[in-house]
Amino acid sequence: MFNKVVTNQTKTMVLLMLVFTAIILLFSGLVYFSIVNFSHQRFYELLKIRTTTIVQIEKSKDHLDLPENYILNSLNDEELPMERDYVFAVPTDSNFRKISQEVHIPDYFFKSIVRKGEANYNDKEFYYIGQTFKYDDKEYIAIASAKNHYVIYYLGFLKRTLITCIVLSLFFSMIFSFYLSKTLFRPILKITGKVKEISSENLHLRLEAQPDNKELNELVDTFNGMLNRIETSFETQNHLIGNVSHELRTPLTSIMGEADVALSINRTADEYKDTLQIILDEAEKLDKKIKALLMIAETGFDGKIQKMDKVRIDQLLWDVIETLRKIDSRNNIYLDISMLPENPKKLKVYGNEQLLHLAVANIISNGCKYSNFQQVKVSLGASDTDVYIIVKDFGIGIPEVEMNKIYDPFFRASNTKNYEGYGIGLPLARNIVRMHRGELIVSSHENQGTTVQMRFPNFYSTRPES
Repeated sequence: MFNKVVTNQTKTMVLLMLVFTAIILLFSGLVYFSIVNFSHQRFYELLKIRTTTIVQIEKSKDHLDLPENYILNSLNDEELPMERDYVFAVPTDSNFRKISQEVHIPDYFFKSIVRKGEANYNDKEFYYIGQTFKYDDKEYIAIASAKNHYVIYYLGFLKRTLITCIVLSLFFSMIFSFYLSKTLFRPILKITGKVKEISSENLHLRLEAQPDNKELNELVDTFNGMLNRIETSFETQNHLIGNVSHELRTPLTSIMGEADVALSINRTADEYKDTLQIILDEAEKLDKKIKALLMIAETGFDGKIQKMDKVRIDQLLWDVIETLRKIDSRNNIYLDISMLPENPKKLKVYGNEQLLHLAVANIISNGCKYSNFQQVKVSLGASDTDVYIIVKDFGIGIPEVEMNKIYDPFFRASNTKNYEGYGIGLPLARNIVRMHRGELIVSSHENQGTTVQMRFPNFYSTRPES
């Protein structure tokens, strides 16, 4: 339940605070322990200097003859805070218990000095450092000790300062984290609010680019591209519904009208036969239009259902031309191969051979039909990245005012009344070309002819995703 309530903005703010807190604590700890370590080392260095001075003073004396287990000297000149200096003669039995009880220093410290030649020790309040020296073949120990006011007082002040800084840093890091998370998520929240405003009634709206924000602009471009596709899909659907309603209503009206007339009065067998023939013809037209509509719908898939493979476009064109000539011997098609590349690999595309055959055949067949079977020129060429098919006829062309409707299903130009057809060839071909990530461009002039250019990316520039 908590995860559902907490937003990403809150999570980001908490995460930033945790990161800042960890960094502040880490650096504060490093500063504190570095200073503590430095203070210990520095204080021991001062005590070592003092010990060396004591040794030099004692060695400079004319006579140094001390009984064992006897404190030679206790200096309190306060060169260091509460300084205490000692010189002891090392007992012959190495038993420092008596000296330890007198000066309240552990006996293992004396033994460590004798064993190592120099040692240090602290009891949290006083710091001790001692070293051995010889005089007249006898061994002595010199010890300097003092109270480390720096550790006791100044490090306490440092602790309070660091704690205050940590608390203030946490407070400001919380403010900064909140401000930063708000700043980071403000454009996203703005985009989210804008997206919520967009519906089927206002698909023309688009998201605005964010200044100096490359990542969000990529997201905006992706959203806008998606909206473009959705808007196009809605418009296409609306056109399709309108055209289908009109095209299907016409034969249905004829069928119902003929049936109604036939049933209104008794008729002769020949009249019934004529009526049934009309109904059959209209039903066949209706069936063909439904099949054409299903064919257009099937080519609207994204290409993941159809089998895709390498296709040689030159071989495909020869198959299409041969098929069209078998269907109608009047089809006069000339294949121009003057622009073929030297490398035949450039003519390969990644696609479905049956669908490509259907699209190219539709375009060339339309060229033959609407030019009254004059010669149709088909040119094939390729660049390093694309394959081009150009189909040019010299037929009736398309009126300029109707060019914006040529991709509407079942639309037929006003000058095609004398030609049989259903107006699905061009929309069908464009769907297939788009499915293959290609482009179909139509240019036409009435009574001068039509040129259709199809471009497909070649196989090596559109390798299939694994």
